[in-house]
Amino acid sequence: MRKKNEIVPLTITGMTAEGNGVGRIEGEAVFVPRTAVGDKLQCRIVKAMPTYAFGIIEQLEEPSPDRIQPDCPVYASCGGCAFRHMTYQAECNVKQQVVEDAFVRIGGLHPVFLPILGCDTPIGYRNKAQYPVGMQNGQAVCGFYAKRSHRIVPYTHCALQPPLFGEILEAALEHIRQQGLQPYDEQRGTGLLRHLYLRQGYHSGEVMLCFVVTRPAREQLMPLSQQLQHRFPQLTSICMNVNPARTNVILGKRTETLLGQAAIRDTMCGIRVELSPHAFYQVNTAQAERLYGIAREFAQLDGRQSLLDLYCGTGTIGLSMADGVKHLTGVEVIPQAVENAIRNARENRIENADFHVGDAAQWAQQLAQRGEHPDVIVLDPPRKGCDAQTLEAVCRMAPQRIVMISCNPATAARDCALLDKLGYHAQKVQAVDLFPRTGHVECVVLMSRNEG
Repeated sequence: MRKKNEIVPLTITGMTAEGNGVGRIEGEAVFVPRTAVGDKLQCRIVKAMPTYAFGIIEQLEEPSPDRIQPDCPVYASCGGCAFRHMTYQAECNVKQQVVEDAFVRIGGLHPVFLPILGCDTPIGYRNKAQYPVGMQNGQAVCGFYAKRSHRIVPYTHCALQPPLFGEILEAALEHIRQQGLQPYDEQRGTGLLRHLYLRQGYHSGEVMLCFVVTRPAREQLMPLSQQLQHRFPQLTSICMNVNPARTNVILGKRTETLLGQAAIRDTMCGIRVELSPHAFYQVNTAQAERLYGIAREFAQLDGRQSLLDLYCGTGTIGLSMADGVKHLTGVEVIPQAVENAIRNARENRIENADFHVGDAAQWAQQLAQRGEHPDVIVLDPPRKGCDAQTLEAVCRMAPQRIVMISCNPATAARDCALLDKLGYHAQKVQAVDLFPRTGHVECVVLMSRNEG
């Protein structure tokens, strides 16, 4: 067992999904952030456990060929990015390995692994950002939380966000400071302004600003809203979300429009969509369109199938496939998202689709009990994956194919292992990098029913 503050020589030979380098001393794994495979360093042990340890770079003696100079001044303190110290190709290699390891080691599965689909533009790609607001040194600041904390790292021009977001934030902060609008104090539960929430239509250019506040504050926020909309005509929607609860959940249930429209518009895979503050929408539009294209290819649609889209969100995945199916059914637990999905179908004149509010597991069980048999089921669950009841009900419906889209390879591998036991074979997996420079990767899995 290593000792705290012990300094040991270490060569990084592997990477974790979170972006930490891994080296070994006498067989014991040592995890070191902001390192790359091939780095040779003197490592200071900061936490020692019985069979592994965590360390930091004391001195970098020989850098990896994959190492580059980080291009963000707050990279070391912000919790958002994990790979800014290495080339993008090296990052993609790590993510490909993360996906393969998950399916082989966790799932015990050996599908065909297609090469990862990297992102053409790994900067400025996010269409959504939620910035916590707080007080530091006597003035209001906003930025991002430090890793594994709620300590705000003040920064407004994140390289993952469109430059326009930073400009809007700077203008908003100036007014907030001048007018003395009080940021929320998480410890005391006092103050007004919790978050500034921005989202932008990738194709439309429309921008939404949502003030997340502890209590209704229309009069206090209206002068700032008018000033910002005058300066930034892209702001077609400015709204206020009220969240009085002492919780880590960002949005409350009540939203009011202050100026402009209640939602912004965009297109995804040629489908016009409407986005309210609560609506789920992939944060990297261009890459999501490629992801959905792969899902459609895996679904093998010819116009005769019925499609069930569980965890459908605002309906973007299913609606992008609607012209290739006989009928589409979407299920989503968030009512506002289903409202968006229904409007999206209506606006796009898609008449072979219906959407329902409900828990995915319950709906899947009800459909199975009614003897319904969709030909293809698309699953796009949250990070925690699907529960066993959902997967069992899905298999009772006996679709020809299941297409799973997952933002968590570990839970995807776990769920696909259960589907394998229930009669579905994992044919192929496509890793897609929707979140360059962060420790997240998506994958699309094709599961086909075993015959005989």
